[in-house]
Amino acid sequence: MNKVLYHLLILTLACMLLSCKPNKTFTESELSLIPQPQKMTLGKSSFQFNKGTKLVTENVDQKLIAAQFAELLGKPTGWNLDIVVGGDEGSNQVYFITEPMMEPEAYSLEVSQKRIEIKAAKPAGFFYALQTLRQLLPPEIESAKKGNVDWLVPVISISDHPTFKWRGFMLDVSRHFFTKEEVLRMIDHLAIHKINTFHLHLTDDQGWRIEIKKYPRLTEIGAWRVDHEDKHWNSRPKQQIGEPATYGGFYTQDDIKEMVAYAQSRFVTIVPEIEMPAHVTAALAAYPYLSCTGGPFTVLPGGVWPITEIYCAGKDSTFLFLEDVLTEVMELFPSKYIHIGGDEATKTEWEKCPDCRKRLRAEGLKNMNELQSYFIKRVEKFLHSKDRVLLGWDEILEGGLPAEATVMSWRGFKGGIEAATLGHDVVMTPNTDCYFDYLQGPMDQEPLGIGGYVPLSKVYNFNPLPPELSPEAAKHILGGQANLWTEFVPNIKHAQYMAFPRMAALAETLWSPKDVRSWGDFSRRIQLFMKRYDQADINYAKSAYLVTAKAQINPDKNQIEVALKSEFDGVPIHYTMDGSEPKYSGSNVYSEPVVIDQTSTLKAVTFVNGQPVEKAMSQTFNINKATGRPVTYMVPFSSEYQGSGEYTLVNGVRGSNNYADGEWQGWMGTNMEVVIALGQGTEIHSIKVGSFQSPGSFIFSPKKMEYFVSSDGVKFEKVAEVVNEADSIKEENQVKDFTASFGPITASFVKVVAQKGQAVERQPTWIFVDEIVVE
Repeated sequence: MNKVLYHLLILTLACMLLSCKPNKTFTESELSLIPQPQKMTLGKSSFQFNKGTKLVTENVDQKLIAAQFAELLGKPTGWNLDIVVGGDEGSNQVYFITEPMMEPEAYSLEVSQKRIEIKAAKPAGFFYALQTLRQLLPPEIESAKKGNVDWLVPVISISDHPTFKWRGFMLDVSRHFFTKEEVLRMIDHLAIHKINTFHLHLTDDQGWRIEIKKYPRLTEIGAWRVDHEDKHWNSRPKQQIGEPATYGGFYTQDDIKEMVAYAQSRFVTIVPEIEMPAHVTAALAAYPYLSCTGGPFTVLPGGVWPITEIYCAGKDSTFLFLEDVLTEVMELFPSKYIHIGGDEATKTEWEKCPDCRKRLRAEGLKNMNELQSYFIKRVEKFLHSKDRVLLGWDEILEGGLPAEATVMSWRGFKGGIEAATLGHDVVMTPNTDCYFDYLQGPMDQEPLGIGGYVPLSKVYNFNPLPPELSPEAAKHILGGQANLWTEFVPNIKHAQYMAFPRMAALAETLWSPKDVRSWGDFSRRIQLFMKRYDQADINYAKSAYLVTAKAQINPDKNQIEVALKSEFDGVPIHYTMDGSEPKYSGSNVYSEPVVIDQTSTLKAVTFVNGQPVEKAMSQTFNINKATGRPVTYMVPFSSEYQGSGEYTLVNGVRGSNNYADGEWQGWMGTNMEVVIALGQGTEIHSIKVGSFQSPGSFIFSPKKMEYFVSSDGVKFEKVAEVVNEADSIKEENQVKDFTASFGPITASFVKVVAQKGQAVERQPTWIFVDEIVVE
């Protein structure tokens, strides 16, 4: 045999035995880096990791970071990669090289066919480079299960650094408790997204979660509440005498030290929050002398509003207690920032308290807002003396902002804009964009939640830098943060569902510059990235695949045209109109608005790889004698809740339990009065009107609904009325119908008047209506 042919045969056989494969060239469509790097150039071929790959570092700090990566890759491969400090250059190696002129979190990553080179100035840069390298490897790196995987990385050149230095996530561990192990796993999940700040909401009315050695009753009493987890959060009775408090938990100081060290090793700073002066019932249950009234108190098992039981601002003992607590907190958390809350304090007890009124006079304060400012400033002065920075919700602006305080703006952007203009640092976390306890899909297709609507695309479009800020004020915007309040999040799987993939969208918004970001490309990448969530056993939401329907009246044809969409562009939607479940084969594929001219139940779902991704949307369209007819609003609806416009009440679509779903029209503090032109001489025998009830949002069903008819639109005759017999104040969130039937009547016009309820606590209330059905 020819020697050349012989050697080729031997080489071929060796490759087959060693599972040797030609190096693959990747395309950009196969990459799913999140957040998107600042600069990236994809080359040809790839680098292949194997058990002989060596990680070459320069010092101990780099070695520790390399060891995390080696441990991660070792789980699905069984490899124990060699990590050395210093060494000769060679192939099949990953090199760590210090580049002093780079920014602290910046890095460069150069992958060639034979070696990988990482450059950074600080350990954080090397860590983030390895998170990018991790994402370039197959998704199976997130799993502990061994499998037949080619551990290839594309040849690529990346230069990267973050846009904002504060990239945060807040987890409320007070309303529902999460174990130390669950917190550690959450830190892992944040790290892969390059989130660098983990805000722990440790205390609130429903639980005190941190051991304070000087005040043991804070965890003996304050960490436990009566277990009413089977009841709605806002309908839980308070603890009764003799009733055991069995739900809760807390972190020992050793737990905290472990969590802090674990986070630091992943370049995540834990910022503790100790609430004051409100959201403190758990502390008052343990030490009632800290209040204005002296108690007694119990740890609240659920919601409370307004929040009136707060720390007494008039007693020096309150501040002594807080300084003691904060001293122990600062010993545990090296964070520059200490969050003190400062939100939602109703000061009715301060107004009645002799000690608070005495403090008001002694300090020359004008009102209770200034007393709160005094409270916050006194705490800020103490923190400043310990070289820490007070961080608080935007309510700390009320009455005057402490000199060195940083503001976390949650009630929209307004507070953050004001604080930045005054020269204070700001973290933007508006509830409209960053509250991850808000729903991320249609309410009827999502788990029970607090309400609101912050879908994935909304998070992705979040910009923490308001355009109206001057260049000087803009320098004070540190970045942004997502907040996951847990009133309706009872366990870690639900917390994961609410956090992911929205955390990925936030991470990219805060890391990547605008010129490299686009929703379309992120949509592609996040769908691939979800494979990593699968491997890591993260219970992420697929809500962005859910189908939503937007109905529009065509008055000329008296029909409804329904547009279907999901957040992800290009994902096929299959639908039916007879109420049956859509199938991949045999169902209609959506391409243009669906025309509905008779009462129908429309169901629609997205399909990927021939399988439905989520449950089907189901919407019934009721075509009746009012559908598509002209509506005259005798009392205009609120500009805040306009529904879908002038045909909202006659578009055949019912609203959901989410009053912000675009199908509800609202009237604040007034009656609703509308006239519908049915057409000449229409025979009718019933009228039904849908209303919404949400006491917590001051939305109440009408106390009475009146129905009138007319032949000329001028003179109206009452044909029926329906009185609301229920005690609306005590009712839960619900859709409530008012239906009246009567003998057949010929009419050309129908008028509906909804009588508003009485004001609650001197605050005007809302009427919400979704549909008027005339048969």
